Amino acid sequence: MPVINRIADMSNEMTEWRQHLHTIPELSFDCPKTAAFIKARLEEFGVDEIHEGIAQTGIVAIINGKGEGRTVGLRADFDGLPIEEETGVDYASTHAGKMHACGHDGHTAMLLGAAKYMVETRNFAGRVALIFQPAEEDGGGAQVMCQEGIMDTFDISEVYGIHNFPGANVPAGGFFTTPGPIMAAVDSFTITINGRGGHGAMPHETADPVVAACGMVQAIQTIISRNTKSSEEKVISVTQIHTGSASNVIPDTAMINGTIRTFDKETQDLIHRRMGEIVAGQAASYGVEAELDIEIGYPATVNSAEQTEYAAKVARSVVGDGSVVADFPKVAGSEDFAYMLEERPGAYLFLSAGEGAGLHHPKFNFNDEIAPIGASFFVQLVEQMQPAAS
Repeated sequence: MPVINRIADMSNEMTEWRQHLHTIPELSFDCPKTAAFIKARLEEFGVDEIHEGIAQTGIVAIINGKGEGRTVGLRADFDGLPIEEETGVDYASTHAGKMHACGHDGHTAMLLGAAKYMVETRNFAGRVALIFQPAEEDGGGAQVMCQEGIMDTFDISEVYGIHNFPGANVPAGGFFTTPGPIMAAVDSFTITINGRGGHGAMPHETADPVVAACGMVQAIQTIISRNTKSSEEKVISVTQIHTGSASNVIPDTAMINGTIRTFDKETQDLIHRRMGEIVAGQAASYGVEAELDIEIGYPATVNSAEQTEYAAKVARSVVGDGSVVADFPKVAGSEDFAYMLEERPGAYLFLSAGEGAGLHHPKFNFNDEIAPIGASFFVQLVEQMQPAAS
């Protein structure tokens, strides 16, 4: 079954919703205008329950089907980014320094379109839990919603999410996913080095934190090449080194900052341990003191094998076999949907948006033509899983 005709007929309406949301981007958990717009649409559709104030501005709405069955969770994130928009579109952000540069406005429009259709038809058994989530970009809204009990409160058995992906090597409207890890765990690290500064002409009287920083950066790179298997995907990137203020002064301190991306806990733990050993050893060898602080971020996004196979099957029914890649390579970006997949089996899929500015770019703009595809996928996911009782 391709894009559902009724949803195709909603295309202009979904575009209007999306472009309105694009004008009012809000950040992190503080998304009252966005939440109010979503609630108003859900009330118009006639969903059976609306639960507000989850993770501050998050919403869970319930649609009852025909007959008994499980509750399937469908998630859309709706927060923006602290970026000054450069698209030049007539529905550009009206909130200075904020924009929808990741397509969360489109994700929300897709789930609203699916919701409207499912309320009209109720062609499924069990229930659908529509999860509208803030703070994906910053704050881990998915984690907070889980901590506040949405999976148990609404008896959600499985959970699914979609993210648009511009510039992918899949034609616009194609799906790609993979069982197991699909996106990385993300940790950030900061190394603070305290030495003893002095005159640049008299380095023997100092404990030079600059040389120590260089040694640490070089040694950290050996973790990937010498301590982990070459077949494993992982990344350590040093992205900042800050120290010094003059050409003839050896400073007292230096700071190193960077990111770690891993796809399994064993590799993550190994990297953390080796970084601690390297920082301590290098500090001792250079006669400085150093402190390593690792901030653990979102975990790896790990798709359940059974649910991913099912989601790929549904995607093929919407867009055809040739437009679905079910063994797509892992992506080193991160996604807080990971927390929902830690609580329940499910799958996360990318939906190709075709060519255009990349995610988090000031010229990014969601491709409205793919919204009916995403909405149809959500609907078919539910209807094929639990057909309506006859």
